[in-house]
Amino acid sequence: MVFGAGSPTADLMFVGEGPGAQEDEQGLPFVGRSGKLLDRLLHEEVGIERSACYITNVVKCRPPANRDPKPDEIAACRPYLEEQVGLVDPAVIVTLGNFASKLLLGTDTGITKLRGRAYEYSGRNLVPTFHPAAALRGGAVVLAKLRADLVRAKSLMSR
Repeated sequence: MVFGAGSPTADLMFVGEGPGAQEDEQGLPFVGRSGKLLDRLLHEEVGIERSACYITNVVKCRPPANRDPKPDEIAACRPYLEEQVGLVDPAVIVTLGNFASKLLLGTDTGITKLRGRAYEYSGRNLVPTFHPAAALRGGAVVLAKLRADLVRAKSLMSR
């Protein structure tokens, strides 16, 4: 199980989809290629280190063969995610990719249309953005949009 990692009093929380193989092995979220990119972008765009945020996923266990999480798996893990949000009490939540964004915003709209603005979630600001894996695959345009969304999250943290 990969529950989450980071500061229990973070102003910034990241929520991804679920652990991958490296995350499953190490018991920590976002430690593979996507995590390394996220770490770099945190430093470059937000000006903080990973240890100053809290990072978790919608589902806490790696789905077999790295498939998409099933609705019953998401439902089983949702209370844990909601409790994490309540305990950490971040000012800003950044959802990484479709699964986290759709779940927390209660929508079927995809990340391409959702990103680019902030939403309200349980009295907090929520900034949906692309998953770092999408930026690794999608190149400069996706990466630029991910960077812009992190700048948006940073500006919301300072309010």
